[in-house]
Amino acid sequence: MEYLLNHHKGLKLIKIPEKANVTVLQPEAMPVRETLSDMMDLALQNARFIAQLRKKNPSSIAIVIPDETQPVPIALLLPKIIQRLFHALPRLEPLGVTIILGNGLQPTPNPEMIEMILSLNMVRSCNVVTHAARYARMKDFGITQRGTPVRINAAFGEADFKMVIGLIEPHQYFGFTGGSKEAVIGCGSADSIRHNHRLIQEDPTHRWHLGGHPMREDLDEAGRMIGIDFAINVVLNTDKQVVRILAGEPDVVLQQGAETCAAVHGLELGKKFDIILASCAGYPKDISAYQAQKSFGLVSHAVKEGGKILLLVAFRKGFSEEVYFDYVCPLAEPEAVMNDFNNFGYTMGARKADLFGGMRVTYKAIDFDDLDSGIMRNCHLRAADPSTIMEEWVDDFKGTPEVAVIPHAATTYFLNSDDQ
Repeated sequence: MEYLLNHHKGLKLIKIPEKANVTVLQPEAMPVRETLSDMMDLALQNARFIAQLRKKNPSSIAIVIPDETQPVPIALLLPKIIQRLFHALPRLEPLGVTIILGNGLQPTPNPEMIEMILSLNMVRSCNVVTHAARYARMKDFGITQRGTPVRINAAFGEADFKMVIGLIEPHQYFGFTGGSKEAVIGCGSADSIRHNHRLIQEDPTHRWHLGGHPMREDLDEAGRMIGIDFAINVVLNTDKQVVRILAGEPDVVLQQGAETCAAVHGLELGKKFDIILASCAGYPKDISAYQAQKSFGLVSHAVKEGGKILLLVAFRKGFSEEVYFDYVCPLAEPEAVMNDFNNFGYTMGARKADLFGGMRVTYKAIDFDDLDSGIMRNCHLRAADPSTIMEEWVDDFKGTPEVAVIPHAATTYFLNSDDQ
């Protein structure tokens, strides 16, 4: 049996021995029924965007956009939004509009993305800022009830009218992305982001709804403290096409978008599997170990105790977070990562290493990548041809293994998993 799965910006053919009983787990593709322009017009009209702008009559507007790991069609959406800004506010100066690339603790956006933003006709005369969580000038908005300092890039925090553009998709600890996340995390200070993410230790369960997530509730509270005026969020289908655009107050947009997202990406899980072959769905979800862990987290709910996971990852940006690599390599085995994490204290990279370690211990997970095999061994990961791995696993299995192929591991989640 042969399966073509997304790998970076292309496809990879993987063979599974005939001995296996294979099930493909993927939601039905939701069709696109309207043009992007029509969806945008309807969303902004329903949210009374022009009326809100004119009522507030701002002299400065800040718009946060996501980094390259979120496949939002910024090149199509942003010029339309800028055009409406100047139409609604004829006296607004181009330099009164600031576009912020909200990349949180991730490395600086690649030159191609920055060039894409700067080359857009309606954007050229606006300010473009790349957020740096550790170095940017911040504005302080206080502390949330859970103790998170709300410190946001001053270019956003000081604007008269604050907007976010983002993507709503399943997330292993937020339930869903979207809403205020692009500002609070994308433009937050390093200590703000880390304190929010540290809340996973309060409740490490996975729930595919919005209520009951300490991290999500803390994030939304921070967004209200900042005073985000307007959110524009998109929901994509499995082909990365926009199926819905939502606009308005961030919390309302998030709630409505999560319902659509559940219909697009949620899947009933009838049984668990011995072996899983999964793709992150290609670029940009497979560019680093940091991003790939999210896919690992989602598919891990479909594997039996002691089962195996093979995840296709391009790793074109390596481990992304330097702490991950520096933290993992000195430790001899995944168990050591898990044992050491509690003593090490929370950092983003160390947390990702702990999550990878936990899945390897419990599920014997192995993933394929384009990095040097020696580097991967140092990080307790195995690099090998995926067809070879599948042949090895299936042949070694006593009896007929139940194998699941998950083509869109970065967004497919299981509604009735007993891990929720």
